[in-house]
Amino acid sequence: MFTGIVQKVGTVKRVSRGAGLVLEVEADKPWTKPLEEGESVAVNGVCLTVAKCNGSRFTADVLGETEARTGLGELVPGAKVNLERAVRAGDPLGGHIVQGHVDGSGEIVAREKAGRDFRLKIRCGRVLAAQSVLKGSITVDGVSLTITAIGDDYVAVDLIPTTARGTILGAKRPGDRVNLEGDIVGKYLAERGAAATAAAPGGITEEALAKAGFS
Repeated sequence: MFTGIVQKVGTVKRVSRGAGLVLEVEADKPWTKPLEEGESVAVNGVCLTVAKCNGSRFTADVLGETEARTGLGELVPGAKVNLERAVRAGDPLGGHIVQGHVDGSGEIVAREKAGRDFRLKIRCGRVLAAQSVLKGSITVDGVSLTITAIGDDYVAVDLIPTTARGTILGAKRPGDRVNLEGDIVGKYLAERGAAATAAAPGGITEEALAKAGFS
């Protein structure tokens, strides 16, 4: 589990394609506690397992499903990525509950300056937009952000200077692809709501409740 509070920015050192995609990444600054093999690290919001590590550098295997659903397959040596180690018992929960299971990718369609801050408008598709809540949370390339606007197929998030400087989002421009993970609470509510609607297509009635096991 993660919280969407990026701890380091890293650089992709090597991209290998044999039986599958393997990434080698190095944190731009040393970790306070060295990485360990087998631990989880979110790379641009994607939960990956450390296969090998040496100091601030580590390698991780990427599943085919993960590559298809995220933008990790587009990374090249020299690319910058957001990094967050899995939260441990006792760690502060500064963002929101993030699984590192990306729902899909989105496209930045606008970047608007708002005084010292700026807003990113992200096309995310109708499903994720429908699961989102104004002032709720969403993870963009591993960064926990607050949704400031919602449309039929997009969400918008605002970035303060600290977030822009401390993550790769400050360099994002229209046309760039980002990994998106919706709030787990919103996803569960949407799933349960859809199941309830399917069970009672004519609406919630005494008969529908009885068929569902309520008495």
